[in-house]
Amino acid sequence: MRIIKYGSQTVATVLILLSVLCAGSALAQDPTCHYCGMRKSMFGHSWVVLEYEVGAKAGLCSIHCAVIHMALSTERMITKVTVGDYNTREQIDAERAYWVIGGNKMGVMTARAKWAFKTKDGADKFIAQSGGRPATYEEAVK
Repeated sequence: MRIIKYGSQTVATVLILLSVLCAGSALAQDPTCHYCGMRKSMFGHSWVVLEYEVGAKAGLCSIHCAVIHMALSTERMITKVTVGDYNTREQIDAERAYWVIGGNKMGVMTARAKWAFKTKDGADKFIAQSGGRPATYEEAVK
């Protein structure tokens, strides 16, 4: 590769800077957990979104970080909680989800995994393959 000089900068330097800027803007569109910095693109299967009555939202990597956020934000009224379906990463209603606690899959930010599924069949298949037990949203939060 031949580097063409342009003033005090080189074309190679400009190309590198453009690459970094493009990568940075792509990362900026990938939400991160407020507490641990994990990215939604990597943890969509456990991503929790808390919606508040004022219209604000908080995206967090796991039920663990969501509970921390709830404990530190007791003055704010939560109107809706969604969680990523373990299989599809689709945000689903956390209270209606079929939860599984435990199993042999490593949890996100916890020693005892907590996974949400849109369907009972999805939860049952996970339990058959990886272990764990059925649970409610309230149990997962505890």
